[in-house]
Amino acid sequence: MTKSAIIIGAGIVGLATARALALRGYQVSVFDRSERAVGASIRNFGMIWPIGQPEGALYERALRSRSIWTEVLQRSGCWYSQQGSLHMAYHADEWTILQEFKEASQPTRPLALLSPEQTRERSSVVRPAGLLGSLYSADEMIVDPRQAIGSIPSYLAEQYGVTFHWNTAISQITYPSVWSGKRQWSADEIYVCSGVDFETLYPEAFAEAPITKCKVQMLRLEAQNGDIGPSLCGGLSLIHYKGFLSAPSLPRLLERYQREKSEYMQWGIHVMASQNGLGEITVGDSHEYGLTFDPFDRTAVNALVLDYLRTFTTFLSYQIQQTWHGIYPKHSQGKTEWVTSPESGVTVINGLGGAGMTLSFGLCEAVVAGTYQPLEVVHS
Repeated sequence: MTKSAIIIGAGIVGLATARALALRGYQVSVFDRSERAVGASIRNFGMIWPIGQPEGALYERALRSRSIWTEVLQRSGCWYSQQGSLHMAYHADEWTILQEFKEASQPTRPLALLSPEQTRERSSVVRPAGLLGSLYSADEMIVDPRQAIGSIPSYLAEQYGVTFHWNTAISQITYPSVWSGKRQWSADEIYVCSGVDFETLYPEAFAEAPITKCKVQMLRLEAQNGDIGPSLCGGLSLIHYKGFLSAPSLPRLLERYQREKSEYMQWGIHVMASQNGLGEITVGDSHEYGLTFDPFDRTAVNALVLDYLRTFTTFLSYQIQQTWHGIYPKHSQGKTEWVTSPESGVTVINGLGGAGMTLSFGLCEAVVAGTYQPLEVVHS
């Protein structure tokens, strides 16, 4: 007899869970409160970012997720780019971190330290003045999150018979049933993948959970002439991603930034740029933590991002086309996700923070297969 599953939330975690269940023969129904996904899953760079993950299980999960992304994007006809990433160094301590990271990384990571000339061969928009070198990684992939998250539901429906219920806000769960107002549906298994909306379904569990929220501000520049190549990162990204904790000199770099870049530290700003299939440049971002946020974006934060962007890029235009912010749940104790069962038959997958695009496919595959194991805390 075919098992059934209900998924609440059609963002990347919900879509990854739907795919994993469908592949195991489940009859899957996905519910979302909006007429399409409009939350954190479309408000990001679209970066699948293995370089940001430490060696071991998380790095392998990122690679597995990238493999699934490639399959899904090819089959759904979505644009993507596999040109990797470039981390530039304009100060000696940044260059030291890049060298230490490469030395500490396992040989299978596709990394290369590049001279200034080699860096410019990879991307002509890297600022040459003061450039000491860069680290190139071939692992990273870019998708257009707005296109991909919008198109994958149709792919899952056509390929696996997944049913999507849009404009249907689930207001109550009592296993085996979910309700939207007076309407009711039932299934053998229920998965809550609705990001910050989880707190409206299980408020007591949310209040006790090791979950906080993060607000990020981002912006998009108008389309540029030509391909910028890999995604581009400045030195501030070295203190943002846990993958770089393997570099012994990282604490000294952090100390310098705290002295010289106090405003950037205050708003959790690190600066990256990626190009979509239309030539537009997505830029960000800031990180503000808490449970309730000012709903207004700060022009000063966007100005700081653009000022730093200019220190390592030479785009023809820095004209802003769009600005926005996103809010996502994040584990407050340093772990990479929070998977729990608030009642029998119900699984909550939450707290992936900013790594949802990078880790969700691999994580949800493991959760559905019953092979998921919580990982140890990675301290920053």
